[in-house]
Amino acid sequence: MEDNTKLLESLLDKASEYGKTSFELVKLKTLDKTADVVSSLVPQSIVIVLIVSFMLFLNLGIALWLGDILGKPFYGFFAVAAFYILAGIVIHFFMHKWIKKLVGNYFIKRVLK
Repeated sequence: MEDNTKLLESLLDKASEYGKTSFELVKLKTLDKTADVVSSLVPQSIVIVLIVSFMLFLNLGIALWLGDILGKPFYGFFAVAAFYILAGIVIHFFMHKWIKKLVGNYFIKRVLK
């Protein structure tokens, strides 16, 4: 009877140790995936900030140039704004689902990598 008790205690200890090890493994895998996603987002965020800065100054230059051509500076800004509202409408109605699918697939791929 005493052998059965020791065997049961040993089995319970091993099961407890297995549970702790499994939990630790899940934590480490989660940490690895999180670190991978964050480490890939930081450089991409820097690139996006640089592209946005470039686009801002490019748009300012185009607006001022168009304003010079059209006779009054604010006409150039209206023209650039009209271009962006038309582009936004086209993207919203024709490319919204495609962009949503593309971004969703990218994040899923990064997480499951």
